[in-house]
Amino acid sequence: MLKGKKSTGGKYHASRKKRKHEIPGIPRIVKLKQRKLKILRVRGGNIKPVLLGEDTANIISKNGKAKRAKIKNVLETPSDKFLARQNIIVKGALIDTELGKARVTNRPGQEGCVNAMLIE
Repeated sequence: MLKGKKSTGGKYHASRKKRKHEIPGIPRIVKLKQRKLKILRVRGGNIKPVLLGEDTANIISKNGKAKRAKIKNVLETPSDKFLARQNIIVKGALIDTELGKARVTNRPGQEGCVNAMLIE
């Protein structure tokens, strides 16, 4: 059957429009470029820092020490290979830094920073 139609051919009418909290948000893409941060007001009057561009990451080494290092390149992303080609940083992405290769452990678009664990 055609979508949105009854078996008799009549149309289904929506009982109401979508509320603001039901509308999906805009996907925020974190690119490898100079740091750019945007502050959003979210539900309850809270604020959410949204990252749009970043060139440094908080790297945690094997012994648990944290350092800030410059990101050189995005090597690969397990979710989509095309994201790495465009230098888009997502959770699970493998990045090349000054300290070595690291895997991103947080969601940069949601948290306002890039955290990663050193692999080598």
